[in-house]
Amino acid sequence: MKARMNYYPQFTEAFSKLNDVEGMLQNSTLDKHLIHLVKIRASQINNCHFCIDLHVKQARKDEEREMRLHHLSTWHESTLFTDKEKAALNWTEVLTKLSSNDVSDELYLATRQHFNEKEITELTMSVALINMWNRFGVSFKSVAGSMDKALGVENVKL
Repeated sequence: MKARMNYYPQFTEAFSKLNDVEGMLQNSTLDKHLIHLVKIRASQINNCHFCIDLHVKQARKDEEREMRLHHLSTWHESTLFTDKEKAALNWTEVLTKLSSNDVSDELYLATRQHFNEKEITELTMSVALINMWNRFGVSFKSVAGSMDKALGVENVKL
């Protein structure tokens, strides 16, 4: 597949700010493995090959277990995820599919059982941000692996 264009230099100032937010999320109260799972799951839903590739490599670099990555698309049935992770993945799916889902009070309250106000805000920011990146990756057909060296994942064993 050939990329349509490199969108990043077309609006560098905005993408630099998004990268600043990414940095804040990496230093948030959320577990880095949870953030990886959220980013990968949203990217799976959005069919963003570039982001799936990148975030799987980042997860592996941070020593996420391979089997959990294989189970991620069927997390509902898997026993490899904690209740907290399942709550985050459920929140991710509903927010990623907003056009066909309502963020019900029941979902919110179920999620709040596992996340305090700060954490659920950070989780929602993480979901919103990966969904935005997915829209760029899909729209411009970003090539998986093309940014590995720049993003420090070129030597990740898969």
